[in-house]
Parts: sequence; structure tokens; C-alpha cells
Amino acid sequence: MNATMELLHSHRSDRDFSTAPISDLSLDAIVEAAHRAPTSMNGQQVSLVVVRAPEKRARLAEIAGGQPWIATAPVFIVVLMDFYKTRVGVEVAGEKQLIHESLEGYTVGAVDGGIALGTLMTAARSLGLGVVPIGGFRRDPQAVIDLLELPPLTFPLAGVAIGHVNTPATQKPRLPTSSFRHDESYQAQALAPAILAYDRNLLDYWREIGRNDGLSWSKNTAAAYKQVYFPLTYPVAKKQGFSNDK
Repeated sequence: MNATMELLHSHRSDRDFSTAPISDLSLDAIVEAAHRAPTSMNGQQVSLVVVRAPEKRARLAEIAGGQPWIATAPVFIVVLMDFYKTRVGVEVAGEKQLIHESLEGYTVGAVDGGIALGTLMTAARSLGLGVVPIGGFRRDPQAVIDLLELPPLTFPLAGVAIGHVNTPATQKPRLPTSSFRHDESYQAQALAPAILAYDRNLLDYWREIGRNDGLSWSKNTAAAYKQVYFPLTYPVAKKQGFSNDK
């Protein structure tokens, strides 16, 4: 494999960061990589808020449910769905924007935000830095909006902590490829045996790293997905102008 493939195949989420700063040159290169990532219709309905101020990172860590690595890492980048920017452009063209009221618009914004997030992580890791993506601040998205002074028609989708790593994380095993890759058509019959095998594999992994509280994948997923675990996402997104009724 080439170096890029090796980097992608070795992904892990690091949470043990030093407080050493990231150079402006490196940070600019990481941000520009995400800036160049593709977006639907070239709408560029994604923006980033780069947070380096310690007090703001500490507040984001609190909002996210107490994730200290957000405060420890020297940089946290929030990925926004940004239809405020596109509305300004639409109005310059003498038209009225409608797309932000639709599920299609929200989907496009979320997909393009995910592409930007993945690009940020790959760019940072290519420079020898560690990363951990964060969605936990959607526990209270209004608090994030207030903290970062976000305008209407924007929504904080996710973020990534970036920094120099003290002790690298271990790489967590994944579900078998048979549950992920479907050739020509969806292979539903492969899922149950793949999940059962992965449950055993993941429990072995937790034991190997000394995590006696680790759950199987099915139980961990059930604990989260039997409920809407961040119930403020919809009402705050609606308040921001995303009605999703078209």
C-alpha cells in the first residue's frame, strides 16, 4: 500500500493530547484541505469555526458532556452546515433561498459537513497529529450557537480535536467487511452472523486493553439507538431555520 492508504487504514481516535501548540502553518494547511473538499452543486454550504481560546474549548468540553480532550488539545474545529452563506449569495443573484427548508437541503449540508470533517482528520494525521471527532456538543446545540455567535441558517454538526499525541490510542476492531461491502445489491443475510462475530471480537478487545466495562457492539448500539440520544438537535435546528418540511 502507498502512504495515503496506510494512513487511512490506521485510523484511530486519540484522546491523550499534549498542550503543545499546532503551528499556524500546519493549521492553515489543514483548514485549506477541508476548504478544497467537494460540496454538492459547488454550494460550499460548509464553514468552520477554529477554536483555540482555552476558555472556549473548556466550555465546549463541558457542553459535550465532559470530554476533557476537547480542552486539552490546542485546537478544536467546529464544522457548520452553513446556509446563511448561501442565502447571501442567492440574494446577491436576486432570488430567494428555499433549499434550507427541505430535508434534501439538510441532508446535503450534513453530507458535505461530513466530507469536510473527514478531510480535516486525514489532513491533520498526515502531519503527524492526532484527532478525535466529536458530536457530543449536540447535547446542547443552542449553547454552541451562543458560544460561537452563529447566525441563523447555520448548525454545528460535529467537530474535531487536533493535537500532538502523548500515548497513541489502540485501533478498535470493526464489523466484518461483509457487513459493510455489498457487491451489486444489499446482502441482508450477511448481517446477523457478522454482528455476532463482531460482538465476540469486540469483547475480546475490551478485555485485552483492560476495559472491564466494555460492551458488545449490539448492546452498546442498542443503548444509544433505542432513544433519540440528542433530542435538542431537531428543535434547535428548526429554530435556526431548518424546517425540513419540504
